[in-house]
Amino acid sequence: MTCEAAFRTIARQYLHGVTEQHRAACAGSAEAVHEMRIALTRLRTSIAFFAPMVDGDERSRISAELKWLHAHLGIVRDLDVALERLMKAGGRSPDMKAWKQERAACQRHLTRALRSQRYRRLIRDTSTWIEKGGWSAKRGKPSLDCRLRPIGEYSAERLKKWRNTLLKKSRGLEEVGARKRHRVRLINKKLTYALDAVESLAPNEEMPARQAALKELRKAQRSLGQLNDDARYRVIAQGLQDGVEALPALLGAKRKKRLLHKAAEAYREFARLKAFRIPKTSVRDDAAKVEVAKNSD
Repeated sequence: MTCEAAFRTIARQYLHGVTEQHRAACAGSAEAVHEMRIALTRLRTSIAFFAPMVDGDERSRISAELKWLHAHLGIVRDLDVALERLMKAGGRSPDMKAWKQERAACQRHLTRALRSQRYRRLIRDTSTWIEKGGWSAKRGKPSLDCRLRPIGEYSAERLKKWRNTLLKKSRGLEEVGARKRHRVRLINKKLTYALDAVESLAPNEEMPARQAALKELRKAQRSLGQLNDDARYRVIAQGLQDGVEALPALLGAKRKKRLLHKAAEAYREFARLKAFRIPKTSVRDDAAKVEVAKNSD
């Protein structure tokens, strides 16, 4: 499969994942907001993964609009996670009332965004761009070769680059602050989603190693995710003026240390895996090359 075909296959799937949750997310479903945000994050990751091929003004504009939507979903999702923690900890009713009121207010903002012309235009423009954006009609051999490059070859090279970035940023993880941990978590999530997206397109002999890589990435993501939830919980609580010291369900120092150790150990194991071997260049599909060249005219 070529990079052009792979990008369209992956991006279509994730855009559909966004739109199929639209009605329920508008109605306030916490699960729909969560699923819509995941699909949107995966879509943004797929665009970043294929950036060398799809880069341009259209991509920049669409990426900015997707970021706008992601921010609206993220605010509501953070509150849902916080409320879930309060429920598990048996939160006091005055606390719960303030948190629920904040959640309802943010949901109203999200619903307006999801029902806006801006949202409808974003979905329409993104779909059109995926199918026949300017990136797919660029002339010249470099652009054509990029679109026709075998996905196995491209993904191994791109994943290896992202892997090296993650390992570099995660060094000394147990000693860094919350902001750097958050950046590591985002890189981890991008690599996990990218690996998920291309997994079915990879050569069969690479599957066991990539599954092992995913296992370690998900271990680290779970630990860093709990730490991030704790940090977001504190920020929201401060905004609601509830007094952080009095809030239940915050992580203690020992628990944080264990989570950081688990994440660091997962990265050490991940570094030992050989999951992103770059295969020998495949023979390009001449029929596909002719078809793409025809579409570029």
